[in-house]
Amino acid sequence: MEQIWDTYRNTIIVAAVALIALLSCLTVVSETEQAVIVRLGEPNRVVNRFRPNADFGQTGAGIVLTLPFIEQVVRIDKRVLDVDLERQQVTSADQRRLEVDAYARFRVIDPVKMYETAGSVAKVAEQLQPILNSVLRQELGKRTFASLLTADRGQAMINIRKGLDKEAREYGSQVIDVRIKRADLPDGAPLESAFTRMASARQQEATTVRAKGLKNAQIIRAQAEANAAKTYAASFGQDPEFYDFYRAMQSYDLTFAQQGSNTSLVLSPDNQYLKQFKGK
Repeated sequence: MEQIWDTYRNTIIVAAVALIALLSCLTVVSETEQAVIVRLGEPNRVVNRFRPNADFGQTGAGIVLTLPFIEQVVRIDKRVLDVDLERQQVTSADQRRLEVDAYARFRVIDPVKMYETAGSVAKVAEQLQPILNSVLRQELGKRTFASLLTADRGQAMINIRKGLDKEAREYGSQVIDVRIKRADLPDGAPLESAFTRMASARQQEATTVRAKGLKNAQIIRAQAEANAAKTYAASFGQDPEFYDFYRAMQSYDLTFAQQGSNTSLVLSPDNQYLKQFKGK
């Protein structure tokens, strides 16, 4: 080994230096990031730029050749990122204060513009947070609290996303979605007052439903009794004598079959009331 080292020392040193120089010129860019190659402080080219619907493995990621000490590789996340908004109070159109907790999803689609305006993805998120706050206040301030509990809330989210996306384009980013995680009344008197109004509204609605049900029941009962009377009249009209007999039996049952009664009745056998006992 000593003889080989002595013989090829210069060759080995040159090869090692060349290998180190070659390795310093190579950079690996993964599929989850895009890289801006900055040459002497100015963006020169982009590696693995975001392209919609690009197939995995065909985006340009892999080994990249750069010039050491002259070119710098700025890595930018290519995935969808989140911007969380701190919980804040928003006043609705009907002057109700709301505790709103929202977030937005975005991605960098123009890495060169993002690098020139913000410098990093973290700076983009910092810039978008107050913009989201402002757009959220403006849009929710146009709507009532009740509308946020209906399908109209979806349209509000679309408007907020469009407003935030317009501002995000200035930083080379695209806002994909905006969502409200929670929208509650603040604790204390406003919340208790809202609960009271909701309970009163539900009680009033229940009273209305009961009144309608009672009205419908009375109508149905009256119609049923009218139909029954009509049926009885049609049936008994065919045999009036049977009707007299039937009504007399009902009267006897009601008069003589009273349980627990100590009343005594004394009637003559030829009393008109007892004529149905005699038969024809």
